[in-house]
Amino acid sequence: MTAPHHPHEIEYFVDEEAQTTTDSTLTVSQILSKAGLDPADHFLIELRGDHRLEHRDRNETIRIHPKERFISVFTGPTPVS
Repeated sequence: MTAPHHPHEIEYFVDEEAQTTTDSTLTVSQILSKAGLDPADHFLIELRGDHRLEHRDRNETIRIHPKERFISVFTGPTPVS
């Protein structure tokens, strides 16, 4: 008899805020939404060592690795005062 499978929780970061998922892949839209950001006016930059990978396609699937880091970029209109 095998033990029931419990999904493994993966911690990753968006704008230095910890997020968790049990999914091994998420779309750009899902990552932004889980971080409380609107995918319609943001995109992600994945930080990999010295490399910065832009993810502008909201439907792009990204494999989530433990401790992975992303920063969000706002692309909407900037209010003028």
